[in-house]
Parts: sequence; C-alpha cells; structure tokens
Amino acid sequence: MSEEDETWSADRKNKDLRMFPSCSSFELSDPHDPVLSRLATQMFKRTNDYLQGEMTAGQEHYVLLEEINRLVITKYADLRSLAVNLTKSINESNEKYETEIKPLLQHIEDIDNEMSVLEATAFRLDSYTKQLLARFVELLDIDDKSNDK
Repeated sequence: MSEEDETWSADRKNKDLRMFPSCSSFELSDPHDPVLSRLATQMFKRTNDYLQGEMTAGQEHYVLLEEINRLVITKYADLRSLAVNLTKSINESNEKYETEIKPLLQHIEDIDNEMSVLEATAFRLDSYTKQLLARFVELLDIDDKSNDK
C-alpha cells in the first residue's frame, strides 16, 4: 500500500466516524475538551462504582442464600429427627395398646356382657319371685278361707 492509499484510508476512517456520532476515536495527539474529559472520567468512575455495588450486592445475596441453605439443612435435619422419634413413639404406643390395653378392654367388655346377662337373670328371678309370692299369698288366702268355714 502506498502512502497515498493510507491517507485516503485515514480520511475515509475519519469521515466514517463523523457519520456515526456514537463512535469516537481517541487519539493521544488530538486535543480534547477538558470538561468533556472530566465528565467522561466521572461517568466512568460512577459507572465503575455502580457496577462494583451491583457485584457486591449480588455476592452478598449469594452469601445470604448460602447461610439460608445451611439453616434450612439444619432445620430439615432437626425435623427429620423429630419425625423419626415421633414414629418410634407412635409405634411403641401402638404396640403397648395391642399387648396391654386391648386385652384389658376386651376383659372389661366381657365383664359388661356377663353383667348384662346377670342383670337380665336377676330381673327374671325378681319377676318369678313376685309371681311365687303372689301365688303363695293366694294359697294362704284360700287355706285361711277354708279353715274359717
């Protein structure tokens, strides 16, 4: 490439950059507006501060999530232990019911049934006794009437 082609390329490059205002070329030899440089520096510092803050907040969120996860793992372990202990207690209570309490309840039920039968027998006996008494009184009255004559 010749020097003339390079100049033309540089002119073309500058012309293209002027057509796109969002693009800028920074060359050390070009003079810049000091206010613009100061504002750009402030903007970059503030953007840096903002991004650092966002990254720090994200990191703090991850640390908080890790701590929450550790606490949840501990809590679930405690709940699991509690559930195991409850299951064990319920099984022991069911076994105790089946071996000790259920036979006693069955015995009470049998006694209640026997008492019902005994009570029915007592009522029948009472009724029969009243019938016998009435008949005895009737017989005595008949004998007394016969003797009186």
